[in-house]
Amino acid sequence: MNWSISKSISFSKSLSVVASVENHLLAASGLNLELIDVNGDTVWKRDMPFRVHAAEFHEGYIGILSGHGYYVLQAHNGELLSDGRSTPGGFSDLMPRPGGGWVISDRKGQIHIFDERGRGIRRLKSGSIRRFVGWFDREHLLWQDGEGHLRCARLANQDLQRVIEERIWSWVSRLYDGRCLLLSSDGSLWEGVPHPYGWDELIKVDNRSIEPMDCCKTGDGWWILSVDGSLVNLSGNDGEESLNEEISSIHHGDGLINIGQDRMVTWKRSGLLKFWNAPHLVTKQNEMIQKMAMDARISADWEERRKVFDRAREAEDQGRLSLALDLYKSLGRDIDVQRITVRMRGQYETN
Repeated sequence: MNWSISKSISFSKSLSVVASVENHLLAASGLNLELIDVNGDTVWKRDMPFRVHAAEFHEGYIGILSGHGYYVLQAHNGELLSDGRSTPGGFSDLMPRPGGGWVISDRKGQIHIFDERGRGIRRLKSGSIRRFVGWFDREHLLWQDGEGHLRCARLANQDLQRVIEERIWSWVSRLYDGRCLLLSSDGSLWEGVPHPYGWDELIKVDNRSIEPMDCCKTGDGWWILSVDGSLVNLSGNDGEESLNEEISSIHHGDGLINIGQDRMVTWKRSGLLKFWNAPHLVTKQNEMIQKMAMDARISADWEERRKVFDRAREAEDQGRLSLALDLYKSLGRDIDVQRITVRMRGQYETN
């Protein structure tokens, strides 16, 4: 089964940011910001005072970097929650914080911490930050510094930070389910599971000198958009086998994101955006959902059975044997039914 393009959208002005907002898509074109559903229809649209250069979604809110400022919008209608915050030189990257809030790096070596509605809490000195990588928990933040090292900071007490290893990486992805992709200086691609003091796992996954520009993770593994515009899948084939033949050699653009496990979006700064679907992953996801629903029903059934059993035991302890007998019968517990029947017969004979 192949990935295929299900829909294309062309914007009149160049695209600067495309981000996933649950099952929707946020696109920044010129000064315009637009939320689009999976059918390509506009949910809402608004203008921003300056060009958007970063956007992230978290728990009903969208964090935006626009010009030198930072803004928070309500995801359902695009309304601004405040007039925004700014800093000399502007901000460079942002990431939502587990449990609510945001961290934002500026261009002068500081991290700014905000609450979920965009109110500033404090800031700390970090040194140059190339990009945020992810969180280990609410307090431990991982980023790639200006030299290429991975650093971890504890955003509590004295805001301690440390280099987790001396190796320098050319490129690092965001964390997906605790895992990230990394490009070494020799062009090798690695996958790792970092922790605040090093690695739980670090393995080389490719030697083809792929130079990633962006990546995402779907139901069939990692997808990489390389600087030459090609899409590469790391699930065991070269990626082209997973694309329809007539589009496998196309330059796919400047950015790549996933929407769930079975959809991807590639986009070009010139204004062209493409939705990709994977029918085999839709089937797989539906099977997973059905299994989860069945597991939930089974779990609910067992919980209900446990409650009935507890009621039967309580009735038996209180001497309400007729009620206990009925409850044990409803559970199909033949041994307990026989035991209660014997007790009831004994009481009858005694009386």
